[in-house]
Amino acid sequence: MVPQPRPAPDSPAKATEAPQPQRFGIRARLLALLLPGIVALLALDSWNDYQTLTDSLVVAYDQSLLEPVQALANGIVVASDGSVRVQEPFSIQAMFESTRLRYKYLHVGVQRIPKGEALDVNSPETTLMGVPGLPRPAQRPPDGTPVFYDAEHEGHPVRVAALRQTVYDNVHPGVAYSVLIQAAEGTGPRARAQAETLRQEVLRDTRMVLVTALLVWLGVAWTLRPLERLRRSLRERPRDDLTPLDAGGVPREVAPLVDAVNHHIAGHRRMVAEQSQFLADASHQLRTPLSILSIQAGYAVRETDPARMRESLHAIVAQLARTRRLSEQLLALAHATTGDEAAPAGEPAIADLNAIARGVVLQYLPLARENDQDLGWVDARGDIVGDEADGTDEAGDDDDAPVLPVAANAAELHEVLANLVHNAIKYTPRGGNITVTVRREASHALAEVCDSGPGIAPERRESVFERFHRDTSSTTGAAQGAGLGLTIARSYARRNGGEIELSNADMPERPNGGGLRATLRLPLRAA
Repeated sequence: MVPQPRPAPDSPAKATEAPQPQRFGIRARLLALLLPGIVALLALDSWNDYQTLTDSLVVAYDQSLLEPVQALANGIVVASDGSVRVQEPFSIQAMFESTRLRYKYLHVGVQRIPKGEALDVNSPETTLMGVPGLPRPAQRPPDGTPVFYDAEHEGHPVRVAALRQTVYDNVHPGVAYSVLIQAAEGTGPRARAQAETLRQEVLRDTRMVLVTALLVWLGVAWTLRPLERLRRSLRERPRDDLTPLDAGGVPREVAPLVDAVNHHIAGHRRMVAEQSQFLADASHQLRTPLSILSIQAGYAVRETDPARMRESLHAIVAQLARTRRLSEQLLALAHATTGDEAAPAGEPAIADLNAIARGVVLQYLPLARENDQDLGWVDARGDIVGDEADGTDEAGDDDDAPVLPVAANAAELHEVLANLVHNAIKYTPRGGNITVTVRREASHALAEVCDSGPGIAPERRESVFERFHRDTSSTTGAAQGAGLGLTIARSYARRNGGEIELSNADMPERPNGGGLRATLRLPLRAA
């Protein structure tokens, strides 16, 4: 079978655009995957740290404000004349203002509680020490319980610690005084401390993110270094160098990819070797018949006797027929062993093995009759037809539904069975029998070609599928063939998911064994 011409590689119907590389590499993908998570975790951790440190700063600053308030509270006494006084107020104020003189305020105010009455918060207050006018707490705190609050004094934000306590006049029973002690400090120092804390957290997180990004970048570069080495070695090696890639040093995760590339290289190397061997064998096989044609043509040119000249021309015609057969087989073999003949996308074609086998039998009936051979046919539905058939369908096949549907190329299956039947005719002696049987076996469709020829010894059955293999022991003249029929048949069978098996025919006329049964086995198409 001559392979059909394919469209040129640049044909619009077949041309496909080369796949474009990914826009983002491994480094960018890892950074895009890791950095957002790292930044989020660092931000959350930094915010928690910042809140903890801020709370610690507030507690520390509030404690520094509370110390002078408690010292003043311990020094509040009622004099013998009934007045309220503060013991050693100047030493306490000096201690309070020693660290920072600006925006620090103390205040001690006293209100008299009338006998038998509750304290009126709006009653006049007498300032015992410090600056008057410090903002009071929004609510009157319980006696002896310090409170802290933010306020504003003289246009500056301040933090205030306040403590209220009640003192009693021991000289004049029933007389009591409510004393409010306050210490205020500007919030600038603690705001600066909080800002510095936040700045340190941001700097730490920024360093962490930059170091992580650098480590990812360097780690990917270090990991991909063996692949860069492989890339350079591939670009530098000669075009005909098909040695496997050196997988030493590549990351374990990339090793399967290198193994797959080496597997592809090995397959390509085998294909190139097979093509080279095919070209060498084809050249050798064609050289012999061409030489014979040249000799015969030269003899015919020199011959003066018309009868001998016609005899030479007949020999040339016969040799041309054999050469044409050889050329067709070489083309069929090239087509059968070509790996790029991919099936079109979508559902595979459905072929009827029964109809194909019947067509092959009808095709070779004239050749079998010429060799005085009985070529029979057993239909998959049980109908038997001998070589006396005139080409009509004895079974009456009016139904278009396939009898034995298989997912395969019908033309290639025809070539397989044609080679098997032609081989059987070639090796079966005159007067012999050849039977083609199609049947179903479990989930497979079988086409069997049985002949009453000499058969093939079991130890030699695998070798007959090799290219240009000839049976030199045959006495039927079959050794004159090219030895490509079975090779082509098996190649086409395997391309369509099938296989060819050879066994003894065990035909009735060979009761002691012998003959050859060539079985084409294909998966049956599910209904």
